[in-house]
Amino acid sequence: MKKFKYKARDSKGKLISGEVEAHDQESAAKLIKKRGYVVIEINESKNRFGSFFNKYRSHVSAGDITIYTRQLATMINAGLPIVEALSILRTQAKSNLQGIFSQILADVEGGDSFSTALKRHPKIFSPTYIALITAGETGGVLDKVLNRLADNLEKQQEFRGKVKGALIYPIIVVIGMVAVSIIMLVFVVPRLTDLYSQFDAELPVTTRILMGTSDLAVRFWPILLLLAALGLWGYNLYKKTDKGKRKIAEFKFKIPLIGELQKQIILTELTRTMSLMVGSGVPILDALNVTSNVIDNVIISDAMDDASKQIEKGFPIAFAFAKHPEAFPYILSQMVAVGEETGKMDEVLMKVSHIFEVDSEQKVKALTSAIEPIVMIVLGIGVAFLVISVILPIYNLTTVI
Repeated sequence: MKKFKYKARDSKGKLISGEVEAHDQESAAKLIKKRGYVVIEINESKNRFGSFFNKYRSHVSAGDITIYTRQLATMINAGLPIVEALSILRTQAKSNLQGIFSQILADVEGGDSFSTALKRHPKIFSPTYIALITAGETGGVLDKVLNRLADNLEKQQEFRGKVKGALIYPIIVVIGMVAVSIIMLVFVVPRLTDLYSQFDAELPVTTRILMGTSDLAVRFWPILLLLAALGLWGYNLYKKTDKGKRKIAEFKFKIPLIGELQKQIILTELTRTMSLMVGSGVPILDALNVTSNVIDNVIISDAMDDASKQIEKGFPIAFAFAKHPEAFPYILSQMVAVGEETGKMDEVLMKVSHIFEVDSEQKVKALTSAIEPIVMIVLGIGVAFLVISVILPIYNLTTVI
């Protein structure tokens, strides 16, 4: 969203000026005319100093979209026209969403469909979201689609919250370990080095290793930061290549404990989204294509693209999924075959999603249970190494004296 400064005249001919937020200049002009003003001049507001902060303040979270989707679904189901519902949302929305809802409302009042208005905000509304709204409008069941979409978004938020909540403790412990190690190497060990250098005594191997690491960190930290930045830059470049995407995705799936969990989380959201789309009247091919475009894993995304091609050729959906065991587990193709035979694909996919979700939650619990003792063991080894490296030389010096 951009900000535009304008000059206009009201119904009495009085000259007024102000600022409006919109996607482009044409949309800003529509919003100003909507207020009953005659536009004289309109220009994009340039504020480079505060652009970063404005961008941060205008960030729209998945939680915001979930809340407003539920509110919109409730109003549409209560019988309110879409224009009136959007008008209420605009007045109740946070400041970072008021401009967006104003533009959507102006587009709908100007004759565009709701889905067309949403397409002008691709950074906020995903292709899946827009495809579902389009299907609801086409089938005349927008109220039902909005209800199911709100339910799906709430389940996604709840599931992601559980996963993040379970991983908070291990992450905090690891960050604490790294911070303590840096403090020891940069501030504590150099002082001990000065103390040991006053005595002409041979230091233990562990102490020399610790002192060497500390000396490297203190003297060459700009070079280390530069190397880290170059490594990150190179990684990002490699990640953008087709080969890099695939190699990184394969590596992520091969990480013990974490790899399988990542796949389960992706499959949970994939099957839940496909269930929602198929149940809302979206053709299975369109559901596959839309879903594959929003998945952030090239292995599963490519497998879905190939599956859609196989289905276009006339092969069963279960067969197309079974061709890619690296992406889809056997239970998915099995259950999809049941869905094809019974004609209840949306229900079957939702059940599969529930299976993956339960399995993911169990893996998260197992991961946190495994990480805690591993972290404690590593922490104990680190503390023991520091104690030996620091205390042993002092002991040797006192015995010599």
